[in-house]
Parts: sequence; C-alpha cells; structure tokens
Amino acid sequence: MLFSSTLLKQGLQTWRTNWCRMFFGRRKTPDLGTCNIITEVGNVSPERAVPEHIVKPPYYYVRNSPSTGEGQPEIKTREQITGMRESCRLAATILNSACSFAKAGVTTDEIDGFVHEETIKANAYPSPLRYLGFPKSVCTSVNNVACHGIPDDRKLLDGDIVNIDITVFFNGYHGDCSRMVLVGNVDERGKYLVECTEQCLAEAILCCGPGQPICVIGKSIDKYAKRKRLSVMPAFAGHGIGSYFHGPPNILHFDNDFPGVMIPGMTFTIEPVLSLGTCEAEILEDAWTAVSTDNARSAQFEHTVLITDEGCEVLTVAS
Repeated sequence: MLFSSTLLKQGLQTWRTNWCRMFFGRRKTPDLGTCNIITEVGNVSPERAVPEHIVKPPYYYVRNSPSTGEGQPEIKTREQITGMRESCRLAATILNSACSFAKAGVTTDEIDGFVHEETIKANAYPSPLRYLGFPKSVCTSVNNVACHGIPDDRKLLDGDIVNIDITVFFNGYHGDCSRMVLVGNVDERGKYLVECTEQCLAEAILCCGPGQPICVIGKSIDKYAKRKRLSVMPAFAGHGIGSYFHGPPNILHFDNDFPGVMIPGMTFTIEPVLSLGTCEAEILEDAWTAVSTDNARSAQFEHTVLITDEGCEVLTVAS
C-alpha cells in the first residue's frame, strides 16, 4: 500500500475534501454497524531477526525514501515476469495460511510472528520490515484502521474484521497482496463492507488490458463504491512493483483523468480501501496507523496484476 503523500501535495488534498463533502452531502447518515473501535496503538515487540542467508533488499541496510511513483513504468522481460510470478505466488500462499491463523484471541503480533517465520522458511524476506522504517513484517489493520496497522499485543476479538497485507521479497522480486478476515460473528454491515470491497477489486481488474488508460481502474472503483453507498479512501494508492517495492505507475482508486496507458509487461497492485463512513483518515502517534476520522470501519483487498498481450493476469494466486 502506497500512502500517496506526494500526490496529495499536488492538489489531491483539496480534491479529497471536496469529494467527501459532495458525497456525504448527498447521502443520509451512514449506518456504521457495531464494532470494537481502535483509538490507540498497543505495545509493539522488538524487531524479529532475519538470518544471514536471506537475501535482503537495499533498504534493510540503509533506510530508503518514499517513492513518488513518478517516471516511466518498468516493462518486464520474460525473465522478470517469471520472477514476479514466483514471488507473488509465495505471497499469496503465505497470506492464505495467515488468514487461517487469524482467530479470536490471537494477537496481531502473533500474526506477524507467523508471517515472519513462514517467509523465512521459504528463503524470502518480509518486505514491510524496515521499509521507510516500518518495524514489522506484515501490516494488520483492524476495524476502523484503514491500513498500515502495526502488529501489537491487541488480541483479535469476536466480531472484528482485519486486513492482513503481505509482501515478500523472493529471488529479487516483491509480491504484494492482502485480504480481509472475518473474526467470529461479524455484524451484517461488516459483512456487507467486506463482500463489496472484494467485488470492487474484482471489477477493477476486469478493466485492465493493453491499451487501456490506467485511470479506468479508479473510475471503476469510484462508480462501484457509489453504487453500493460506500466511500473510497483516496489517500491510499496502488503502485508499480518489481525488484522495487513501490514505483511507477501510481494506481489511483478514485475517479480521475491522470495520464498513462497499460502496456504488456507492466506489473502493479490494485488495492482499494472502502469505508462505511467518511473517506477521511488520520495517522495515529506511531506515524503509520491510519484510522478513519469518524471511527467507521474500512476494508481492503489487494492483488498484484500483470498486463499481457491478451489482457490481464492476476499474479498473487496461491499454489
């Protein structure tokens, strides 16, 4: 997940505010349902060790700077596409296991430990660790946390919804995916949100193919969200991916006319965040955890996709 701070500086902050005012000015007070609200960060355990034999990205050794997403997208060769397929397949496989592990009574730090160990066992590196200083190996975002939740000592509770966002660096390439887990007895509004967000991603992927404007992704997501009476949280964007974790093109998840065309060999993520309430988010004191300003729940699903000569291939499919 790319927090589009650079894009906001280019005028999206004004757009976001106007969009939210326009959208919420037309709808009744939203039904947020019932959930456990996250209002503060928990206790975060020390960084988990990465063995010497694991190949690490450059930012493990020297802290990196945020990607702007600007520049020409990389067009992958056959060899690079093979590498991307392997890393994405591994990410999806670990994500499946992590979602099965996540249950009521399990802490998000225990999920982090599980993901870390599964990644190391596969001779891969957990990409979030040390990226821009992030302290953990996975993002876990519960209920009203939109994204970038840092795993801590909070136990998952009956009725929670949680996004588990996994990226692995394997044989020189990053593979990135996420999905939601329903913990125990989730209320109807929570189920509705999760089901709609998953379908929203599926519809956006159907728009992808050679020669298509990149902006059709955001147009599809925006149209779907409005149809379902949900809001898009526009501060969070998809991104190009490969030997780098984040790069061009930026994939904006709202109605936009930003330039760019899909070309065979491009790989990027699509990862919309939809909310039952406002589209506005704020960052907690850990400088990472993004929560909705009205405590509304949000949901997110993510895939890494490849543009092919015939259309689009979802790379993050488990073996």
